[in-house]
Amino acid sequence: MKQSSLLWNYGVVSPTILVAIVGVGVSAIATEVNSPQTAESLAIPANPDNATFAPLKPIAQLPNHRGDSSDKIWEQINHYSNETNALEQVTNVSQLRDVSPGDWAYEALRSLVERYGCIAGYPDGTYRGNRAMTRYEFAAGLNACLQQIERLIAGTNGVDGGDLESLQRLIQEFAAELATLGARVDNLEGRVAFLEDNQFSTTTKLSGEVIFGLAGIAAGEDANGNDIDNVTIFGHRTRLELNTSFTGEDVLRTRLQSEGLGALTEQTLTPEGELFFAGATDNDVVVDALLYDFPLGENTRVVIEANAGASDDFASTVNPFLDGDGGSGALSRFGTRHSIYYYLDGAGIGINHAFGDTLEFSVGYLASEAADPGDNNGIFNGPYGALAQILFKPSDRLNIGLTYIHAYNQDTDTGSRRSNFRSFTENLLGNAVPTSSNAYGVELSWQLSDRFALGGWLGYTKTTTLSTLGGQIDRGDLDIWNWAVSLAFPDLGKEGNVAAILVGMEPKVTDSSVNIAGINTEDKDTSFHIEAFYQYQLTDNIAITPGIIWLTAPDHDSDNKDIVIGSIRTTFSF
Repeated sequence: MKQSSLLWNYGVVSPTILVAIVGVGVSAIATEVNSPQTAESLAIPANPDNATFAPLKPIAQLPNHRGDSSDKIWEQINHYSNETNALEQVTNVSQLRDVSPGDWAYEALRSLVERYGCIAGYPDGTYRGNRAMTRYEFAAGLNACLQQIERLIAGTNGVDGGDLESLQRLIQEFAAELATLGARVDNLEGRVAFLEDNQFSTTTKLSGEVIFGLAGIAAGEDANGNDIDNVTIFGHRTRLELNTSFTGEDVLRTRLQSEGLGALTEQTLTPEGELFFAGATDNDVVVDALLYDFPLGENTRVVIEANAGASDDFASTVNPFLDGDGGSGALSRFGTRHSIYYYLDGAGIGINHAFGDTLEFSVGYLASEAADPGDNNGIFNGPYGALAQILFKPSDRLNIGLTYIHAYNQDTDTGSRRSNFRSFTENLLGNAVPTSSNAYGVELSWQLSDRFALGGWLGYTKTTTLSTLGGQIDRGDLDIWNWAVSLAFPDLGKEGNVAAILVGMEPKVTDSSVNIAGINTEDKDTSFHIEAFYQYQLTDNIAITPGIIWLTAPDHDSDNKDIVIGSIRTTFSF
C-alpha cells in the first residue's frame, strides 16, 4: 500500500481527523474539478454548409459563481458511495483473503474493519490494497466512515483518547502536504476569478476563418474568343463570426466579412469556373450575414435572415463533402452546390421541420433588396426567391433531395452568360429584362464506404421574360439545364483530408423562344466543367487545398479554346 493508504487508514478512525481532511481535501477536489469553461466550451456548429442540415446546438453558458461546483462534487461522491455500498461489508479482517498479518498496514485495516465497521471488500473476498484510488473514491470512503463515526459518537461508546493522539501524529506528519494543497487551492481560485473577470462573454462564441487564395488562368480564351492573359492573383477572404445564445437553444449569428480577391469573370467574361471565395477587391468590412435561429417545438427550427441569407442556412444542399461555403470542399461556385440554390439570397425567413429521422421538409423566402424602400424593391416588390424542399434520409449515408424554387429577377451567377439572362440583357442592351424562373432539382449524396462517396444533381429551370424592354426583345421562355456527378474520398492519406473529382455541365440554355435582333439566345454547344482538388489538413486549424478547374468550350461555345484554372487555397480557422 502507498503512503496515501496510510493517511486513509489512520484518518478515518477519528471524527476530528476526518473533519480536518475533509476541510482541505474536498475543497481541493472541488476546486480542481470545477475548472472554468473556456470559450471553446461554447460549441456552436458552423453553418450546415458541409453536411445535411442539422439544428444549431445551444451555447453552454459560463457559470456566474463557483458555488455550483459543490453540487457536482457531491454528486460524484454519492456515485462512488453507492458503488461502495454495493460491495460486501466485512466484520473481520480475516475475511479479506488478500490481507495478511505481515502487511505493514494490517493493524490499521483491522481497526477500521472490526472497530468502526466502515470497510467493504469486493465480492470475490479481496481488498485490493495495492490498487490506486481516485480522489472521488477517497472522498466517498471518507464520507462513509464519517457517517459511521457520527453514529458511534451519538452512541454510548464514544471515541477514546488514542484517536486524538493519532490526529496529532497525522497533522505533524502531513503538515507539508496540507500546506501544499492549501496553496494550490488559493492559486486555482485566483485563476478562476481571473478567467471569469476577463472572459469574452458568457453567451457568445467568437470564431473566424481566413482564406489565402492563389489563382491564375494557365490557358484559354474568353467568351468572346480572345486570348486570356496569364495573370496570377493572390488575395484573401476574412470572416469573423459571433454566435450568441440567449436561451441555450437559439442562436444569433453575426458575421463580418472582408474580401480582397478579384473575380476571374473579369478575364473569362463568363460566370463559368468562378471561384466561390473570390469577389470584391476593396477589403471593406461589411456585415455579411445576420440571422436568428430558434426552435419551434421539438422538431422545427425557424431562421430569420436580416442580411445576406442563403438557402443553406435552413435547408440541406445535399453535398456534404464539397459544400464548405468556400472555406473547404470545392473551389468553384458551381462545384460547391447545385446552381438553383443560388436563386435565393438576401433577407427573409426559412423553416426546417424534421419528420422523424428519415424525412425533412424545408421552406424559405429571401428577398435580395428587402431593405431598399425604393420602387420595385422591398420584401415583396423586388427580387426574391422562394424554396420548398423534401429531403429523404433512408440512412445516415444516403440523402436524396427534391427541390423546387420560384424566383423573380434573380440569376445564379453560374453557367453561360445567356443562362443568366438578366445580366446578359443588361450588358447587351443597357437594361436588365424582368424575369420569372421556376427551377426543379434532384440531389443525391451516397457514402458507399468510409472512404468513398458518390454525389451529384440534375436541374431544370424555365425562365420567362416579363417585358419587351420597349420593343427591343420579344417575350418568351428559356429552358436551362445543368447537372453534375462527384466522387469524394474522405480521409485520403490522413484523417480530415478530402479529395474529390467533379464533372458536370454548368447551366446551359438548351432552347429559347426569346428573340433579340441579330443575337442568338440559345447556347449552341456544350461546355463541361471538370474540377479536381485535394484538401490536406495540415493541422486542426490549417488546411491547404490545391486544385484545378478545366472548362471545355467556355460559355458553351466550341469556338473558344478550353480554359484551365489553377488555385491553391489555404484556410485558417479559429
